[in-house]
Amino acid sequence: MESVSGSSRLNKTLRRHYLDLPQWGKCQVTYIWIDGSGEGLRNKTRTLDAEPQSIADIPEWNFDGSSTAQSKGSNSDMYLLPVRMFRDPFIMDPNKLVLCEVLKYDRVPAESNHRTSCKKVMEAAEEHCVWFGMEQEYTLLGMDGYPYCWPKSGFPRPQGPYYCAVGADNVYGRDIVECHYKACLYAGVKICGTNAEVMPSQWEFQVGPCEGIAMADHLWVARFILHRVCEDFGVIATLDPKPMVGDWNGAGCHTNISTKQMREEGGLQYIEQAIEKLSVRHEEHIRVYDPRGGEDNKRRLTGRHETASINKFLSGVADRGASIRIPGQVGHDGCGYFEDRRPSANCDPYSVTEAIVRTCLLDAEAGDM
Repeated sequence: MESVSGSSRLNKTLRRHYLDLPQWGKCQVTYIWIDGSGEGLRNKTRTLDAEPQSIADIPEWNFDGSSTAQSKGSNSDMYLLPVRMFRDPFIMDPNKLVLCEVLKYDRVPAESNHRTSCKKVMEAAEEHCVWFGMEQEYTLLGMDGYPYCWPKSGFPRPQGPYYCAVGADNVYGRDIVECHYKACLYAGVKICGTNAEVMPSQWEFQVGPCEGIAMADHLWVARFILHRVCEDFGVIATLDPKPMVGDWNGAGCHTNISTKQMREEGGLQYIEQAIEKLSVRHEEHIRVYDPRGGEDNKRRLTGRHETASINKFLSGVADRGASIRIPGQVGHDGCGYFEDRRPSANCDPYSVTEAIVRTCLLDAEAGDM
């Protein structure tokens, strides 16, 4: 099987001619939603008669839920409720990307739609001004399912020279990373950084700081843009938490959290109180930190490769082998934020941020998660 898709070899210069044609005031709007797997993203595009000025100008739409594992064929209509609008970095202004919630025929959220409950929790905690930053790790694969640019027989050199590296012998796929970064900036996604990760062909980008529900909205759209950029290059971005068995790092989605009190002088005491609450709810959080109730994270949270064991809750200052890390600078300053290192790369950020706010700020019962 080829390592790069055939469609990526189409003439991109020829494509440019068509993208430059005038639209005569019309606007293409691409609707994006999460499918029934809770991980996959779907999209389709329609024409509007004018460029929308706000999310209120985007009409609801529908789709066949039986083709996305979200309904039965006998009652397949699902509804797309637009919730956040971005500029389209692929076909450019005035065209838009629009993130949508999915509703069933009776207007209740689809099973994979965790945004509705997350939004309610964020509204309940609004006075705390909760900021999030999420660090999305991912791995580039060829079409053959093997890490991009790895030797076809054997393995690259052991981990060590690849993290934040430079050089053709250490870094694979930087073109994709830089294009994704620029596309996110153009779209209006709050991307704030990127770096090569510990395993070769593995990368990370960071989104934030975002307040409340905006965190998950921006991360989902950043993921969509990543997959779309990779499509142009003919490779695959996987969010599998442990794409390669053996002495290789897994992929997480480390989540940084702070409240107004944590960010102010003396905020370390509030960070420590939140960590204490998280310590007694470890099992509940593990169940919502990957789409399969912890089964994916079992392969990653082993106590090795900069992780704590899935069966043990640990916290510490500057400790990347802990469940919760307090950055060294925060320990020195006595205020700031903390990092939950447990969420998997393929987590649903709505579920993760909701669980953290429920536990740390709303004292939710275990059954509420």
